[in-house]
Amino acid sequence: MNDDASLLSGDPAALARTVAHAMYAADAASQALGMRLDDIGPGHATLTMPVRGDMLNGHRTCHGGFIFSLADSAFAFACNSRNASTVASGCTIDFLAPAREGDVLTATARERSLAGRTGVYDVIVNNQDGQAVALFRGRSYRIKGQIVGD
Repeated sequence: MNDDASLLSGDPAALARTVAHAMYAADAASQALGMRLDDIGPGHATLTMPVRGDMLNGHRTCHGGFIFSLADSAFAFACNSRNASTVASGCTIDFLAPAREGDVLTATARERSLAGRTGVYDVIVNNQDGQAVALFRGRSYRIKGQIVGD
């Protein structure tokens, strides 16, 4: 582990921020979609994304794939926040309400279970008015390596 990561190993919140910074810097997809990391800590993350005109489907609502991408990114930041390289092993999403152009969506991911190499995370996506747009549940699997200090 490099000096920065070893110094941060005693401060889980600082480690989560360092990991998130490194992940975001390498995450061209989240950046291209206009996602912003608003909060990070051990086992949780909050990301926001504005709904742009080029994200609308034929019904003039936000395409579900973009909502899924926001939830999936929040899940990824949350499950990697302890600096153990972690990937998705599966997920589900339920769409509850449409999102429209100009909306700002917030995805809040929370760890529900972490045991051995696996974890379960719930993500709720709300619009700027607090209305739930989607519920996402992700299952994670820890692989070899770390995000920082590998």
